[in-house]
Amino acid sequence: MSKHPPSSYRFYSVIVALLCLSGLGVTLYLSWSHYQSYTDINYSSFCAISQTINCDTVAQSPWSILFGLPVAVWGVIGYLLFALLLIPTYRYSLVMASRWSVLTILSLVFSIISVYFGYITAIKIHAYCILCISSYTISLMLFFFSWITHRRFGNGTIVANIRTSILYLKSSTPNKIIFSVFFTTVAIAIISTPHYWQYSPPPLSKSILTGITKEGHPWIGAEQPKLTIDEYTDYQCFQCYKTHYNIRQLIAKYPDRIRLVHHHYPMDNEVNSVIVPEPFHVGSGKMAQLAIYALSKQKFWQTNDLLYELGRNKKSFNLKIVSEKIEIPEEELAWALESKEVKEILRYDVWHGMKLGITGTPAFVIEGKVYSGTIPPEIIKGILY
Repeated sequence: MSKHPPSSYRFYSVIVALLCLSGLGVTLYLSWSHYQSYTDINYSSFCAISQTINCDTVAQSPWSILFGLPVAVWGVIGYLLFALLLIPTYRYSLVMASRWSVLTILSLVFSIISVYFGYITAIKIHAYCILCISSYTISLMLFFFSWITHRRFGNGTIVANIRTSILYLKSSTPNKIIFSVFFTTVAIAIISTPHYWQYSPPPLSKSILTGITKEGHPWIGAEQPKLTIDEYTDYQCFQCYKTHYNIRQLIAKYPDRIRLVHHHYPMDNEVNSVIVPEPFHVGSGKMAQLAIYALSKQKFWQTNDLLYELGRNKKSFNLKIVSEKIEIPEEELAWALESKEVKEILRYDVWHGMKLGITGTPAFVIEGKVYSGTIPPEIIKGILY
């Protein structure tokens, strides 16, 4: 026998459905944006407004990945599961009323996860994504309206209703098929999704030339290049890491056409206080000093790759790890951090970047012209085709 609820049941169920669709739309966009952020050298999201309000910074952080998938993709999966459970409740019945207990618990889980990632964003990443905040808000609203709907139109306690829903799912063959297909698809997605967010520069090869310019800057690539790119980068800057990786890939493919010249420009107020008056990318100056010293030991490029990796993963600065990886004694690296000579070389790089008008990283100088953030694709295409 069906219980006839007040006409407002449709009102609440429609609100929940719209919130679910909104959450699905936001997480789908965030999933696409996450992919673009890692694979498109020129991509910048519409909400990359400042250092504090920047969706790209959040997407590029190591906390954007959870159990082998982007957090945004987990959001898509969660909202799809919610939608599958929600659809049968469109028409009211006592059995469907019990389903709101499950929806309330699921939306509560969404809300707890949202609070957790809100904490990560504020405390660990120190940047905010407008769309992520929208998703968190949707999760909290979804919990509120699911709970209200359960309170007004549900039948029995939450625990009893969850049992009723589970028994209903088990007894319904179509439901079992739908949810089996859903969870199988999720498992396949987890296994088969390529880890596009994991960069690794091509291995250093004897066929790829390296050297030092007459000004003392390390270079890699062509001895007689058609295109020379001077990069000014920071080891804790993800965009620097991504662009450097892409250029290195091009050099591996076209070793006789491109030369990359490296310049240090850490956005660390300890060494670059004019451009960065407040603490930011703390420690990137010391990382640059290690790379400068490694150049004197003919180990710049392997050190360069390691430092980008350490900066990308936000690992604590550890001389022992660096020493073991690049096979330079730890005491020598400690000396480099205090060396006036090394600091002077870094100071010159920073001064030269400031003279060029560089205010952020990455920056590239090609034929005397400065390009901030990215290299126009037509420049690359012009020497490759």
